[in-house]
Amino acid sequence: MHRPLSILTARLAAFALAATAVAPPAPARDAACAEDAMLVFDGSNSMSEIGMDATAATRIEEARLAVARAIPDIAPYRRLGLVVYGAGAEACAIDLRFGPRPGAGPAIVAAVEALEPGGLTPLAGAVQRAADALAWRERPGVIVVVTDGNETCGGRPCALGTQLAEAAPWLKVHVIGFRVEVDFWTWDNPEQEIATPERTVARCLAEKTGGLFVTTETVDELVDALQATLGCPVIGHVTRQRKTPPA
Repeated sequence: MHRPLSILTARLAAFALAATAVAPPAPARDAACAEDAMLVFDGSNSMSEIGMDATAATRIEEARLAVARAIPDIAPYRRLGLVVYGAGAEACAIDLRFGPRPGAGPAIVAAVEALEPGGLTPLAGAVQRAADALAWRERPGVIVVVTDGNETCGGRPCALGTQLAEAAPWLKVHVIGFRVEVDFWTWDNPEQEIATPERTVARCLAEKTGGLFVTTETVDELVDALQATLGCPVIGHVTRQRKTPPA
């Protein structure tokens, strides 16, 4: 059962308000957008699988449409980077395409458009790579994971979420499940016992770090989720009141 986007929007607003306090008018770039963000995108083989209806669009086809619609509206206001996992010569490939940079929209859209899914799902390793690209021990950042399933490369997303939360409470990981299927026969998922028919271990990354977890089933829902998690929420003019990273 997917979570209605109206509920997602309400949760995001509550999430932002809980960490902010009203301040004088901000400069053109909203304070919420000052934090760099990394998109972690699923390039595993399941993104291209054909279901019972051979005429239906695959996950990767719909995800390409959603990224092409959402990212151009986000990139002008936030420095973005991209990690792709699964696709490549190795089964558990993780590819840091680039770290956070201004004007990354066209590069992200082009990378996802050219992506040919083919490998497994190294969730924990990909999120760790994105965190490193954000220099997570030193400054705030946001990671948004788009995934359709569970860890299958031996990583421990729940343990990683705990580690990130304890060492860097200023880092948030949001997880967007896109047409998620929890496969109980999967291999190389040490935290499999945490999963249920409506729960993927990827959810731990959001729960442990105070981020959002939302499941999406359609292109429109994925667009809204990307805008809600990667975009810059405008709730008045706000200044974050949170624990500051070390100098």
